[in-house]
Amino acid sequence: MDDIRPAISPNSPRLLDQVRRHMRDAGYAWKTEKTYIHWIRRYILFHGKQHPARLSDAHICQFLSALANERSCSPSTQHIALNALVYLYKKFMGVAVEGLSFSRAKVQPRLPVVLSHQEAMLVIEHLHGLHRTMVALLYGTGMRLNEMLSLRIKDVDFELSTITVRSGKGDKDRTTILPDQLRPLLEEQITRVACQHEQDLRAGYGEVYMPYALARKYPNAAKELAWQYLFPSTGIGKDPRTGVLRRHHLHESALRKALCKARRASGINKHIKCHTFRHSFATRLLQQGYDLRTIQKLLGHSDVRTTEIYTHVIRRGAMGVVSPLDGP
Repeated sequence: MDDIRPAISPNSPRLLDQVRRHMRDAGYAWKTEKTYIHWIRRYILFHGKQHPARLSDAHICQFLSALANERSCSPSTQHIALNALVYLYKKFMGVAVEGLSFSRAKVQPRLPVVLSHQEAMLVIEHLHGLHRTMVALLYGTGMRLNEMLSLRIKDVDFELSTITVRSGKGDKDRTTILPDQLRPLLEEQITRVACQHEQDLRAGYGEVYMPYALARKYPNAAKELAWQYLFPSTGIGKDPRTGVLRRHHLHESALRKALCKARRASGINKHIKCHTFRHSFATRLLQQGYDLRTIQKLLGHSDVRTTEIYTHVIRRGAMGVVSPLDGP
């Protein structure tokens, strides 16, 4: 596996090990566990390594205020730290956390970096092989990076021209479009995955990670081709919790490095990340005349106001209306 969770002794007295075990029993995602443990550790170190049971709501407020006032953390960072501490006290320790009053980090409006269609295609042209397919998929569907990496073969529906995003942000499912230009590339990728999967099965492997309790409900599904990752890793890793050898999905770092090289080669001076292609997807659809509600559903936004920020990027009104002075 690309993200290896540390092994935990069942009798470990360490608080952080107990919290890790509690989160794993509750089925929390690896990144959530990693993030929460990071902020709980920082909270303990901030208060001189005192046990959280000895600390009160005032200590929580003091820590969160310091993040805003001394560390100049963003509102989202402060909110993540708050969520981690609420989990620690409310869900792990069973202690109510109410009436917190702390200095809030200032919300600074930020417009996303977007690429024009020509710029996006130029960057994609400077990518090669699988990385080119993956970035083109980000731009053509509006998916987040982790959503794309988590795709299983069964999530691609060539008949309905859709891709199903499972457990996206907020643990929500949604469907997005399957670009026609990527059909042959994805079909070739599935063929490669099928050949690799057959080799894994002959070698005694071929079992993929199954979310939630599906491994118990469908004990043979983990070795089926439909459940294999669309973009599997190049190697097989050991799960420290179960000892099972599995092929996980590709790690995001390789794609980010390839994208950085492509950006330099293209001569574009914007700060480009994988998420930039999600922003560019939304603005391109607005330019093509699609309504905000449609774009909201494709992006998986809970509130249309989140989607409306793209109207400012393309210099449109809040309803996507072009001024009569600027019309033909």
